[in-house]
Amino acid sequence: MPTVPSGSVRAPSPARARALAPDLARGFMLLLIALAHAPVFISHADLGPAALNTFGRFLKVFAADNLARSMFVFLFGYGLGQLAAGRFAKGDDWLAVRKLLRRRGFWLLVIGFLHATLLVPLDIVSTYGLALLIMAPIMRARDSVLLWTSAISLVPMTGLLAWQTVRAHAAEVAGHPETLPSMMKDDFPSQVLLHLLVWAGKAPGVVLLVVPGITIGIWAARRRILDDPERHVALLRRVTFVFLALAVAGRLPMALISAGVWKTDATWLPAIAHTFTGHTGGIALAAAVALAAVRIGGAHGPVTTALAALGRRSLTFYLFQSVVFVALFYPFTLDLADDVGTAAVIAIGVAVWLVSIVLADRMRRIGHRGPFEIALRRLSR
Repeated sequence: MPTVPSGSVRAPSPARARALAPDLARGFMLLLIALAHAPVFISHADLGPAALNTFGRFLKVFAADNLARSMFVFLFGYGLGQLAAGRFAKGDDWLAVRKLLRRRGFWLLVIGFLHATLLVPLDIVSTYGLALLIMAPIMRARDSVLLWTSAISLVPMTGLLAWQTVRAHAAEVAGHPETLPSMMKDDFPSQVLLHLLVWAGKAPGVVLLVVPGITIGIWAARRRILDDPERHVALLRRVTFVFLALAVAGRLPMALISAGVWKTDATWLPAIAHTFTGHTGGIALAAAVALAAVRIGGAHGPVTTALAALGRRSLTFYLFQSVVFVALFYPFTLDLADDVGTAAVIAIGVAVWLVSIVLADRMRRIGHRGPFEIALRRLSR
């Protein structure tokens, strides 16, 4: 068995400085996740100014739904490629790397399970863990296998998410939106039990949703596209322009329908376009951030530095968002679910992201990596 698989990434020098683009992308990604998640915690979307609520619904569907997840998954796959390259650079063979990946997958599954049961059932971390346990061998697959796996799995993923979008829209039109307040219990133990049942029912099936992004992320990491964006400017420009154009065109109809601007019962085609171009849009945003990193170069201002610090601690602050939302909206905490409309809750989501930037930069200043990043690294050794 070769020390380094033939399809693995070009190993970086251990002394090389940490790349800016992946961290910036992860920091920005957390804003999209906040926009996607915050509105599901409220009962009455129409509270407050109608025009602002309409814009808020449009913004959520256009800029976040089925796009934040795609960007997150792509960056996760990219991070796996970085992790494997770093271990090979230190002299580890494939057997050691595979064991490391599976240990990390197991502990991601545990962390995600605790997140989904103790906090909110909007978890992707356990899905990553389960996918990594299953897919670890694909890290040494040929490029063609990665690309075909991504393309083939994209078809059922698009169909499943489109079906969820159509169902959610129909429920909202019928006056029964699929939001978390309908699942909220008056006490914490009952809430945990319900979350446990929800997680057990959906966790195995959602692995399919992350396969396309993980595999294309691993492929991109092999070429160090985000690590060395200055070497791939032409490719990044093409991806940004073409994929963002697709995302705008494909996501606009469903966003207009969800905002109530366009009235139609024929939602399947817009939902399919919305889902598929959410995948391309997530990749395009990562490419756009990489181009921004090229332009920034080595002159990192305070905003860039703080946003990159947030990206380095993305697991911690992904979980931090859930802690804040539970504290604000659940009946056994501040119980604000009935008191906030769409526009206000999106403003809250943005505020949580801004606070996260400040806290992450503070951690950077004192040399703290992030509690969950530290825990995952130690547990995965």
